[in-house]
Amino acid sequence: MDKKNSAITENKGFINELPRSERLVLHEHAALPPRLIYNIIREEGEAELARPLQALAFSGLAAGILVSFSFLFRAIFHMYMEGSPIEPLISCLGYTVGFIIVILGRMQLFTENPITTIIPLLSEWSWFRFYEVVRLWATVFFFNIVGTAIAALFYSSPYTLSPQIEAAMHDVAINVMRLSPVENILRGIPAGILIAAIVWISPQTKYFRFIMIMFLVYFIALGDFAHVVVGSCEMAYIVIADDASFSDYFFRFLIPCGLGNIIGGTLIFTLLVYYQVAKELKQSKKRK
Repeated sequence: MDKKNSAITENKGFINELPRSERLVLHEHAALPPRLIYNIIREEGEAELARPLQALAFSGLAAGILVSFSFLFRAIFHMYMEGSPIEPLISCLGYTVGFIIVILGRMQLFTENPITTIIPLLSEWSWFRFYEVVRLWATVFFFNIVGTAIAALFYSSPYTLSPQIEAAMHDVAINVMRLSPVENILRGIPAGILIAAIVWISPQTKYFRFIMIMFLVYFIALGDFAHVVVGSCEMAYIVIADDASFSDYFFRFLIPCGLGNIIGGTLIFTLLVYYQVAKELKQSKKRK
């Protein structure tokens, strides 16, 4: 321990000897420690939990409508690339569009909440805080789903899209029906982990968030993982087309996929990163 403390002291002494301009550059390029990332996300979560219900509702509604562009542009890319062996590689790029708009636009997407709001709950447990988390989850999830239903109705209008795009959207959406409830749970877990990873990595990628979001969401699509919000738009689209029932929508997709996303985002990713910094947080509280 003495050697470790000595090394830290020497390193600090070296930094203090540098000119102020070089120290600023050094700090600017230094990686954020996990505890600091944790506290940044905790602060964001506290702000989200304090937002009025109306603000959460409209933000969730906007996210549900706009994330549907992932469904639309994946279908458009599919239409132009149909028959090509590299079609999945290209069409999956379209899947990133809605997520980029929603995440960079700071709208409420349900699958971001399992890490953003659970971190404040883990940091300071209380029944009131638990109620706040449930309130936010329920509000955002409900209005995300309402938003995707509105988008699906809009896309289903014979006056909105060309017949070619409509056929491509049907081809993309019908793939959701081939998965069983258990498969939707299991395929929802990696999607939940990757969306939570976007939230965790964001403080480190201040100037490259666009690329980071596109990269991780691209692999959600390429891996054929299940995302509850985008998938709900796809399912609503084929329900409107009479190719699926409401029972399929709720019990085959929505509930199982939502559960898988929560398991991946909360029970796996969030708990892992929490226990990564838990000891440091306790030591920090003791010093105060």
